[in-house]
Amino acid sequence: MCRIICATLAAGLTAFLISPSLAQQAPLKIGVLSDFSSVYSDIGGQGNVEATKMAIEDFGGQMFGKPIDMVSADVLNKPDVASTIARKWWETEGVDMIIDLPTSATALAVMELSKQYEKIMIVTDAASSDITGKSCSPYTAHWTYDTYANAHTVGSAIVKNGGDSWFFLTADYVFGHSVERDTSDVVKAAGGKVLGSVKHPLNTADFSSFLLQAQASKSKIIGLANGGGDTINAIKQAGEFGIVAGGQNLAAIVMFISDVHSLGLKLAQGLIITEAYYWDLNEKTRAFGKRFMERVKRMPTMNQAATYSATLHYLKAVQAAGTKDTKTVMAKMRELPVKDAFTDNGSLREDGRMVHSMYLFQVKKPEESKGPWDYYKLLAEVPADQAFRPLKDGGCPLVK
Repeated sequence: MCRIICATLAAGLTAFLISPSLAQQAPLKIGVLSDFSSVYSDIGGQGNVEATKMAIEDFGGQMFGKPIDMVSADVLNKPDVASTIARKWWETEGVDMIIDLPTSATALAVMELSKQYEKIMIVTDAASSDITGKSCSPYTAHWTYDTYANAHTVGSAIVKNGGDSWFFLTADYVFGHSVERDTSDVVKAAGGKVLGSVKHPLNTADFSSFLLQAQASKSKIIGLANGGGDTINAIKQAGEFGIVAGGQNLAAIVMFISDVHSLGLKLAQGLIITEAYYWDLNEKTRAFGKRFMERVKRMPTMNQAATYSATLHYLKAVQAAGTKDTKTVMAKMRELPVKDAFTDNGSLREDGRMVHSMYLFQVKKPEESKGPWDYYKLLAEVPADQAFRPLKDGGCPLVK
């Protein structure tokens, strides 16, 4: 009798002791929430899916002895759609971490769910500096760039070179508002003036009325507080209106190599832009760019390189922590340095901002380019402590 009871007790005790281990042995699952069909699809989209796959492959494809899973979905750039998918993934589909988030509105919406479910999310596409400011979360990391960093690298460089009066074409949602706000602060701090702005809907095809208002302002600089397809359309139509020929200049605050590729060097030449990554910076960036090109048939944007970096860093942190527990993994992500094909000098702060060098580039003239994707001349490397907002100034409640 004792033998039966003791055996039963021993079995129960063994199950109790190993259950935490078994729980952590459940397959690790990453969800990519992206824009696959609209204005930001070239910036992230399928390229972010491939970058995530590359990171998983480079890590070894397994965590705790089981294959790492990945799912993806199109958020249609709608916060309610993003929230519905994220809720389903976290509630019923066992997703451990969500990455990408193509717009600031979708990122901020999913961040609220991330707090509710205490799950990790890493923003590699959305740009609002509010993500690590007043809206910061203990479970969110902001990886690639933000409106503060871009405004301070591009905006300050342009004002120093005489571009001291500005008018903004602003995408009418959180991202565009953040770009205009942060760049306006830089312009005014440098002694410049903001003469006005006009708001346009996301994914605008016809910029004629907005450009006419910008032209009428007689500002030296027309600041494009938008991104992706909106930036491309605005620059193309500004060319048709003869705005640059008439003496005004365009400042693309948030621009990507995919935008330059779509525009062509004839239209994009001379633009001063900032990026966190460029494929032709060094041996590591060139190696990653070549691998990405082989898979996607185009060079990676900074967001796609950052998605690779963030996924790989997350996987390293889970492995080092020995668990998928959110708080433990986030602590390990902050502890480990970020050194990979995206950056050699990254670190994750307590407000969720991953800080690293940013780069100021000028787009080459057609005759200066040696071939496809050879688009940038490096003007300056901006150290992390100069590019990103000081920790104390963001208004993040997590910062003591």
